[in-house]
Amino acid sequence: MERYERINLLHRRLSQARVPVSLQRLIEDLQCSRATVYRDVAFLRDYLGAPVETSDDPPGFRYDMAEAERFELPGLWLSPDELHALLATHQLLDRSGTGGFLGDALEPIRERIDQLLAEQAGGKRWPVERVRVISSGTRSLDQAAFRAAAGAVLQRRRLSFRYRARSTGATTQRTVSPQRLTHYRNNWYLDAFDHERQALRSFSLDRIDQARPFDEAAIDVPEAELDQHLASSYGIFSGPPKAWATVVFSADAARWAAEERWHSQQQGRFLPDGRYELRLPYSSSRELLMDVLRYGPDATVVEPVSLRAEAQIRLRLALGNYGG
Repeated sequence: MERYERINLLHRRLSQARVPVSLQRLIEDLQCSRATVYRDVAFLRDYLGAPVETSDDPPGFRYDMAEAERFELPGLWLSPDELHALLATHQLLDRSGTGGFLGDALEPIRERIDQLLAEQAGGKRWPVERVRVISSGTRSLDQAAFRAAAGAVLQRRRLSFRYRARSTGATTQRTVSPQRLTHYRNNWYLDAFDHERQALRSFSLDRIDQARPFDEAAIDVPEAELDQHLASSYGIFSGPPKAWATVVFSADAARWAAEERWHSQQQGRFLPDGRYELRLPYSSSRELLMDVLRYGPDATVVEPVSLRAEAQIRLRLALGNYGG
């Protein structure tokens, strides 16, 4: 066990103890020798200022009861595994398309993490480039729009912006009460209550510009209502579910389809012949069919009839592009 981990664990044991913790118990918990326990206790008391008291019979240690609640370890105390996880998270942010917006704010934290790791590793550099993040389908974001939306969400303020619909290309002015930011398939969305339409909507952040927050407080929509409207059906622009889709995957694709999380309410089962049957709620068919049709001949829409017919039309149109 690394020294940082031992000191952190020692602090937790002593701060939680109501009676002295025996020397033998500390040797076992810290997985170290008797001499190491004494050195760590001395470091905790003399260097970090912990209110450590010594017990002679039996030999052990505890915190002074009057000071225990007020004492905390100074600075940032994390284990090597926790630091490695933070570095990996930083790489994820940096390479997933978000780092450009959050990088400046997070850079001091990364520098501090690098410093702590270097101290633990005797100056050795950690090869963070070996944490590989590959983004796919990430859209360009306007930095000002992202920050305005994030600020309005967290500060609970209304937001005005110009929105360019992807499907029609039309531009409209919106005034909304932001509810939450959603990161979905490598892209950011703003879930909000649209005051003009008096309804909940999801806005793709890459289609927002001229965002301007107001001083007026945002309306808070209950979390359960947000989930019912925005997360109860398949896809990002879901809305309340209109029907349940049944899709059957071939035996060759069954393992892949079964291990994917399609929806929080999905129902799946393996059929006797090795195929996999998936049922899930949906409102808009477009995104669902895009994901089903990527399996090609290994996926078949069974129900409802309207969704099956739409899948057939899309496949015929696609085949027509090849002169078939």
